[in-house]
Amino acid sequence: MWIGYLEEYPDYMTQGETIEELKKNLKDIYTELTSGSISYIRRVSELDVA
Repeated sequence: MWIGYLEEYPDYMTQGETIEELKKNLKDIYTELTSGSISYIRRVSELDVA
């Protein structure tokens, strides 16, 4: 089993029996998280201060 998450969305993990399945699941979760259909998504990003 493989477990993974997206760096921008560390609260949302997924898994797959193979690395290919994990990659597919990560793409699916990214699509769902960025679609706007889920409220209150926690996203991590960097802030540049000049």
